[in-house]
Amino acid sequence: MRFTGQVAIVTGATGGIGMAVATRLAHEGASVVLAARNSLKLAQAQAQLQAAGAPAVFCSTCDVSHEDQVRNTVDETIARFGRLDVVVNNAGVMNFKPLEEQTAEDWNSVLGVDLLGAFFFIKHAFRVMIHGGAIVNVSSVHAVETSPLIAPYAAAKTALLSLTRSAALEGKPRHIRVNAVLPGAIDTPMLWDNPNIKSGVEKIDQRDVGQPENVAAAITYLASPDAAFVQGAMLRVDGGRLDRL
Repeated sequence: MRFTGQVAIVTGATGGIGMAVATRLAHEGASVVLAARNSLKLAQAQAQLQAAGAPAVFCSTCDVSHEDQVRNTVDETIARFGRLDVVVNNAGVMNFKPLEEQTAEDWNSVLGVDLLGAFFFIKHAFRVMIHGGAIVNVSSVHAVETSPLIAPYAAAKTALLSLTRSAALEGKPRHIRVNAVLPGAIDTPMLWDNPNIKSGVEKIDQRDVGQPENVAAAITYLASPDAAFVQGAMLRVDGGRLDRL
């Protein structure tokens, strides 16, 4: 029970990797704050976790691209639990357009969630994690190798790695560890709804498809005391897929 007595915020927590992370943290003793935009899905996720025996689950409706909503989620967490120990920046969106069709609005929409959302949570976590803590950013193998039609997503996930390094440097004197995971092809709706996958532009070998729980295991390791000397790391969780690209 590595997280007994600790409090964790998980963004994009209503399905896929986010739900798997929230479930793993709860099973290991954490009180979990689920943050997402859809209040109905939040309620369903909360009920699922509580039915599985989670010690404490709290929902916060939050669009991570809006700093005021992020601040509210962090402040609500402190008001309810009195502390914040772990933040998992998992919320993410992507679009599928050629560069010549991408607009400033398209870019801002993706960057607002995938990059600024993580920045906002890091900023406000730094404000309240007075006894230290751990932050894990969910990047992507697309930060290293990518495919056509997803330039804003790939750029945001690359920038998120740079943000991880900067936050790790600034977090160290505060005893706050900041690390990142780079998931590969994971069995979630985001993978199978991907037009590049459906069209065959991006090839997926079934042997390269992992489960959300695989990523959750890596994230909870980085957030746990087991990773006490891990700072600014960027951990691929892709089943070796990048080695063959």
